[in-house]
Formats: sequence, C-alpha cells, structure tokens
Amino acid sequence: MTVELHKVSKKYRSIAALEDISLTFEAGRIYGVLGANGSGKSTLLKLVAGLVKPELGQVLVDGVAVDRRIASEVSYLTELDFFYPNFTAGRYIDFHASQFADFNREKAIEMLAFMKLDAEKKVVAMSKGNRGKLKLLLALSREAPIVLLDEPFSGLDVMVRESIVRSLLSYVDLDKQLVIMATHEIEEIENILDEVIIIKEGKVIVKEGAEALRESRGKSIIGWLKENHG
Repeated sequence: MTVELHKVSKKYRSIAALEDISLTFEAGRIYGVLGANGSGKSTLLKLVAGLVKPELGQVLVDGVAVDRRIASEVSYLTELDFFYPNFTAGRYIDFHASQFADFNREKAIEMLAFMKLDAEKKVVAMSKGNRGKLKLLLALSREAPIVLLDEPFSGLDVMVRESIVRSLLSYVDLDKQLVIMATHEIEEIENILDEVIIIKEGKVIVKEGAEALRESRGKSIIGWLKENHG
C-alpha cells in the first residue's frame, strides 16, 4: 500500500492550507506529521481520507486517484470530539462492527479493558480523556491498510499518553498497515516514528527518517523543533 501526493495544493476560500506538497507514504512505517496548530496537518490527512479535494495536484493510493470511496481502505480518527451522546462504548463497538467489514471486535474488547473504559457508560457521561480513548479504540480496531490519526492524544493526560504510545505498536500490523499521525504533541511519540514530516504554514520544511533526523541535528526532534521553530 502506497499513498502519494503529487504537487498538491489546497485552499479554504482565499487561505492556503497546503502549497505544492509532494510526499510518499508506504506500508510498514509510522509517519509523524508535525507542526503547530493551523500548519496544514489536518488538511493533509483529510486529503488522504478523501474528505476534501485538492485545488491542484493529485492524491493517489496504489496509483488510483482518491475519492470518498477510499473510506473502505482508511481508518480515520478525526480531531473533532463528535459522538452520539447516548451511545455507550459497547454500543459504539457494535455500531462500528456493523459498518466496517475490517473491524476487529476482539481487538476492540481487548483495548476496552486496557484503556479502562466501561462498556456500559454513555458517552455523555464520559470525561474528555475517556472520549479520546474511545476514539482511539475505534480507529485502531479496524484493520484498514491506511490508519490516519489526527491529534490522537488530545485531551489525554501525560501518563495516559505514555501508556498508550508504549502499547500502540501492539495494536497495529506494520506488515500490512501504514500509520500517519498528525500532532503537535511530539515528546511521547518521537521514539516510535519511522519518518518525520514537519509542516509550517502549509509547506513541508523537513521530511526525513526519525533516527537520521536525530543524528544529523544532534538532539531530540522536539528539542530541535523548539530551537528552530518554537
């Protein structure tokens, strides 16, 4: 599975969200799309998910132009905190299992226990952190070849983020899946990233292997970012 963006530009009205972006993503790797809020990270994921169309350029999956039908190939975690408030976590698992042929119910139940979520508790009664956990559970329980995670740790406290990041590799199959995470919360995830893409004001300013980036800069990714783009 390969995702390609060829000279992609996207505007919202007169405001450029992304400008002349060319990137390639391949299965078996975890990519971190990093940058400040408003840098264009979410737009990049929405383009891959087929939720928005570029003004210029092409977005391809295995050589085929992306449209809304790509949903069967993409597990997409939105940055938005949107739920049916009267659904319980258990009902959400049932609902997603009915909608997606690749939804792994056994994995979902395992993650429910790991994340200490109550299957009978309604979303309306959950904390923001627990709603964030539920979003991750639903996204990672799909076995889609493309996994897109937009600000996946938003609302989670530091200890919870560290725990989930440590376990993340056990919930994805890197032989079959590619994972793209867009986030500005870098510290906990940089050690699991294979490749780093840094976006600033809609433009890619760095695209490099995570280990090579650390070695060439002589410091952690977050340390380098703070020094150069803080």
